[in-house]
Amino acid sequence: MQWTPGGTSSDIEDRRGESGGGGFGGFGFGGGGFGRVPMSLGGLLLMLVIGFLYNHSGGGDGSAPAPARQESSADRDAGEDRQVKFVSFVLDDAQNTWDRTLQGYRHAKLVLFRDYTESGCGYAQSATGPFYCPTDEKVYLDLNFFDELNRRFGAPGEFAQAYVIAHEIGHHVQKLIGVEQQVRRLQRSDPSERNPLSVKLELQADCLAGVWGHSTRERSIIDQADIASGLRAAAAIGDDRLQRMGRGHVAPESFTHGTSEQRMTWLKKGLDSGDVRACNTFEESPR
Repeated sequence: MQWTPGGTSSDIEDRRGESGGGGFGGFGFGGGGFGRVPMSLGGLLLMLVIGFLYNHSGGGDGSAPAPARQESSADRDAGEDRQVKFVSFVLDDAQNTWDRTLQGYRHAKLVLFRDYTESGCGYAQSATGPFYCPTDEKVYLDLNFFDELNRRFGAPGEFAQAYVIAHEIGHHVQKLIGVEQQVRRLQRSDPSERNPLSVKLELQADCLAGVWGHSTRERSIIDQADIASGLRAAAAIGDDRLQRMGRGHVAPESFTHGTSEQRMTWLKKGLDSGDVRACNTFEESPR
């Protein structure tokens, strides 16, 4: 990726000095199968996409200025300092893109931590991997995840890391336009659809990450090698691959994020189109 290290984003909350405890474990990517999603949901999401996205007037985020970032007492070696600057670049670039695309976009915060920390959704642990909490509208990330992505899952490269961050910001977009809330209501009303709906929600976040990736390609921030790196990362964290690694067999009924092929397909759809309307996973059956 072509980027220039700068400062730390005002949207980053650094808690690395507050964390402690055990080392970095595996990943808690869950699972669930594929079933029929109610057509009413697909229609609703299509209206949400058309009605809330594509504000070409260039409106701002409509949010109050972020409070001053609290300095952490964490040790910051040169390598980690560069990682923080990279995360800051990706976070700001992705959110600036959504500022221009989504009317009334409100910035998410990204919490850097070590080992574990508290979130609005309960305790955040390194072992679960990065995640977005809709309750407090924050992304939680332990930088050690990037080492695991490279060494354990064979997905090196900066755009692989950027894809992970952009995916979590995609969940924030889903929360802002009401998709996340509607999915949760449907999951509560029909528990048999919990995992299939989760898969569609996750695949849409992959596609939304690709929409941002499309904008970076247009600005020559990424090239084909970077795109290949991002697709490898998507494949590396597919439910089927993770289950083979962890259990030695695949149980499709327990998928919650989608297969490697599905995750690559929807990330690529966003990358190729740059169009949020191409990300309606609820109307189109994931393949």
